[in-house]
Amino acid sequence: MSLSDLFSRKRKDEPDAVDSGGGDSPVHPTKALGKFLSSLNATPQPLLLDLGPVVGTNVTFFGEELGCKILVENVFKDIDRHVTEAKLEELPAFLSKRFPQADASVDGILCWDIFDYVEYKAAQALARQLVRILRPDGALLAQFSTTEPKNAPSLYTRYVVVDRQNLQYRPYPAARPRQRPLVNRDIQRMFEPLRITESFLLKNNLREVLFRKPPSVPDPAAPTPRSEGDAAKAS
Repeated sequence: MSLSDLFSRKRKDEPDAVDSGGGDSPVHPTKALGKFLSSLNATPQPLLLDLGPVVGTNVTFFGEELGCKILVENVFKDIDRHVTEAKLEELPAFLSKRFPQADASVDGILCWDIFDYVEYKAAQALARQLVRILRPDGALLAQFSTTEPKNAPSLYTRYVVVDRQNLQYRPYPAARPRQRPLVNRDIQRMFEPLRITESFLLKNNLREVLFRKPPSVPDPAAPTPRSEGDAAKAS
């Protein structure tokens, strides 16, 4: 499978080699990535959504591991644009309409640490859209900072997959620093009805969280089906 086959969508304004350089950046262990991959291994040719910038080596890695197609939707770039245009108050409404994917159309989602850079209303809007497009039994992987960002520099982190157990962290300029970390209760509520199946607190104060969507989510507005006994009584 060629690299071109792995991209089902790529924005024209995205650079092709954003992962060039940075070879000396630190490598950190990941406990959730392997779990994420295992959750998708049983799905033939899964569809994967990556919310970070295009990283060619990641595309190759996931293609070889999962035989998947990859959608790249760089939400970090959207945040930067709203900051530079002084339109941050419009970010929640923008994110509510950001994703063109159909309901329940994506098997796996890589959020990385995107939620560390948005306020709660924008985080809610983004989470709702990701829940909407994730297929039943699909998996979502996200990272959340657990410490207050005191005097934090305005940097994003490009996560480059080394292997199933390790990620290389490559910082690059951002229009805004990390925001106040979300508490666990708010994270759980944002992603309902997804279930947290794995949660790992790393030594670098990042929490890796793996969410799974239940196989079927009943529609609360749908009428409750009657049993045969009820139907007989009604007749």
